Formats: sequence, C-alpha cells, structure tokens
Amino acid sequence: MSISTKIKTIQDIMRKDAGVDGDAQRISQLVWMIFLKVFDAREEEYELLEDNYKSPIPEGLRWRNWAANAEGITGDALLDFVDNALFKTLKELRNKATDPRGRMIGKVFEDAYNYMKNGTLIRQVINKLNEIDFNKKEQKKQFSEIYEKILKDLQSAGNAGEYYTPRAVTKFIVDRIKPQLGEIVLDPACGTGGFLIAAIDYIRQHFQSADVPEILQRTIRGTEKKPLPYNLCVTNLILYGIDVPSVEHDNTLAQPLCDYNPQERVDVIITNPPFGGMEEDGIENNFPTTFRTRETADLFLVLIINLLKEGGRGAIVLPDGTLFGEGVKTRIKEKLLQDCNLHTIVRLPNGVFNPYTGIKTNLLFFTKGEPTETIWYYEHPLPAGYKSYSKTKPICFEEFSSEQAWWDNRKENEFAWQVSIADLKANNYNLDIKNPHQNKAEYVNLDVMFQEYQMLRAELSEVRSKLKYELKLSLDYNNYKE
Repeated sequence: MSISTKIKTIQDIMRKDAGVDGDAQRISQLVWMIFLKVFDAREEEYELLEDNYKSPIPEGLRWRNWAANAEGITGDALLDFVDNALFKTLKELRNKATDPRGRMIGKVFEDAYNYMKNGTLIRQVINKLNEIDFNKKEQKKQFSEIYEKILKDLQSAGNAGEYYTPRAVTKFIVDRIKPQLGEIVLDPACGTGGFLIAAIDYIRQHFQSADVPEILQRTIRGTEKKPLPYNLCVTNLILYGIDVPSVEHDNTLAQPLCDYNPQERVDVIITNPPFGGMEEDGIENNFPTTFRTRETADLFLVLIINLLKEGGRGAIVLPDGTLFGEGVKTRIKEKLLQDCNLHTIVRLPNGVFNPYTGIKTNLLFFTKGEPTETIWYYEHPLPAGYKSYSKTKPICFEEFSSEQAWWDNRKENEFAWQVSIADLKANNYNLDIKNPHQNKAEYVNLDVMFQEYQMLRAELSEVRSKLKYELKLSLDYNNYKE
C-alpha cells in the first residue's frame, strides 16, 4: 500500500469521528501526529550520535511509549491521555523547556488541537500511521508524497493557495539567487517551507564541507503566522536534517519596522507572500505613514527592502496588481527602485498557480544598495500547444531553461526586453510593461479579470475605510474643541 493510500485511509477513519469537522480539521489532526512520529524517529538518531541524549519530552509522552504498540492504550483511556496529559504538557514546553528542541515542540503544539473524540478511532489512526517508517531513507523521500497530498486536501478545504508555491517556481528562484554557504537565508512568510527546502537542497548540492549541517542549522530561517503551515514547515525541515528549525510561529509584519536593528538584516530573502488579502487592523501602523496599507503583499515588499543587508539579494512572487497599482503601491515601487537594483522581472503566464488562483504572477529579482537603472523583463513562454497551465499540466522546472540560458548573457529576443528607469518614472512607476515583441492579442481569461476586479474592490474599500476613519477623527476633534 502506497503512503498516499495510507494517508487516505487515515482520513477515512477520521471521517467516522464526530469531533472532526471537515478537511481542515482532519489535516490539522494528522499533522501533529506526523510531527510526533517524525520527531521520535529523529530521536533514535540523536541517541546514536549524542552521548547521554535526553529527550525534551517526558518519558511517558514519547511516541514510542504510548503510540508505537498496536495493542497499547485505546478507547476512553487514550482520549483522556491525549487531552489531559499529552497536549497539556507539550503546550507548556514553549515556556518551561530549557533546551531549544523542547521550546520548538512547545511552539508546534501552542495552537494545535485534538479534534477527535473517539479514543478507539484515534488508536486506529495511530496504528495506520505506524506503518510508515520515517527512519528509512526511501520513506523519508516519500514524505513529500504526504506533503503534496496534504496540500491538495487543503485546496479542497478552500485555503491551500496561501501556503503553496509550485516546486518548479521555488527551485528556479533559488537557482537564480544562488544562496551561498554561510549566508543567512530568510522567508518571512514561509508557509510550509518550500523556499527553505529549495535553498537547503541548493546549498547541499554546491557545498560539500563537513560543517554544512551546522551552518544550515543557524542560517536557514523563516516565519509563519498560521499554525497548520507552521507545523508542516517544522516537520518538513526536521526530515531534511535541520534538528531545531529556526522558524518562528509569528506574524513578521507585527513588529514595527523601526524596531529592526542592523544585526537583524539578512543576505537573502526569498518569498511568496499572501496576495489579495488584508492584514488585521493596526498592522499598517508598524510601517512609515507613506507606505501604510493593509494589503499583505505590499507590506511584505516594504519589509523585505528594510531587512536586506547592503548587497543582499531578494526575490519575491507578486501579482500583476502590484505592478500596475497606484497610490501606496506607487510609493512602494519608487522606494524599491531607489534602494535596490530591480534587475529582472520574469512574467509568468496564466495558470501557474492553478487550481488555487488564476491571477497572473511575476518573479521580481533585486539587489539592495544601488538604484535601478534598467529592468530586464522575460516573458515565460507556455509550452507548445498550451493556452494555460493547469492542475493536470503544471509548470516544470525544466521549462525555465530558456531563462537560465539567457540570464548571464542578456540580449533582447522575442521573450526578453528592457526598460529604462527614465521611462518607468515617466510612466508613474507602472511596472506592468507588456512584451513589445508580441503583437498578438492576449488571451482573455474572465476568471482572472474577475479576481483582479475583486482585488481592486478590496483596495477601494480600504481607501474608503481610511477616509471614514480620518473624517471621524476630524469630527471628534472639532466636537472636543467646541
């Protein structure tokens, strides 16, 4: 039985439990169980490699001592154990643990829940999960199969798009950014860790020294505010050999921009921040007045410019709306072009993020420390016969070979063109520059147009809210004076 089939069987068992409501809760339930099993497998390695290894988890709560035996605790006794012993103790580790591994476990369980209410069904799930051995090299690789299935299930739950970047895109971005061993690599909206894993793979392929594991441990960093992708990210990184992932469970945007100090700046930032969404009230106040907005992607772009070291390299996925947007978006783009050399924009075609969203996206590559003089654009071509990428015809890394061949020897061609900073300033920093070599009419995608319309409506709503707020302040002040 394949791992994917086993996971489907586990979810079918969960559907019988009255406490689990919908795909999102089933996935959340599965993720904390997988984390504990993966961590237990890693502890077997720690015990071989470290003298006098001591687990941060109390002995009776370790997976091997309550879950591994198929004939072990079950029914009401198991339910009581999970709710009142396991979760209670592991949640407390974030503040009580004295070692980094213990604090990491506490962060994983901080917002985790046991949704299942039937201890017998919990035992059935655990027994099925125990058929997967995460200590076997080939089955470690098959974790990616579980990972992809969970992401597909999240899609059916209606919220996968904000966590998912196609593997071909993360690999291409990392391949062009070329992170070096010892450079601090950050994804401030890391989701399930796709960019961080791609960076680890790249560095391991290009550097062979004995200290690679220790250096990766302290230089690969991320932040994710939502518990489910955060837990998946930590589990993923542990399986990739990062013993204590430097991933924070937090909202990167919640810290005032002025509170960051020079020591917190990093060498590389690679990210796909949520776009089209609005941040909670007050988050925009952490940013200078001229850049205040509640549009998540715009705030992340400002943050990235601030967090990069001089000479640091950044790459970000952004929708077309950011490129042509005005108002605050214009001021943010002006700052980007003044503070950084935005040397390349790769324009992706329809469907790269299907089935999560049909909105067209762009890959922006920049280096901090010198202003932009010229931006090169490259329009990624669809494979022959394609009108759009889709769920069954996804983008592949090999299709970026034309960009790779062109990158270090740039010349204009049917897909590549350049635009001067003077032209961009004259056009009010509109970066939505169409390919001048393509005269054919663009294929009109009504779904994409509707989603872009919805984004514009959200922006207008934000402006109206701000105007109402300012008007209220003015009226309150006048009433106070009277």
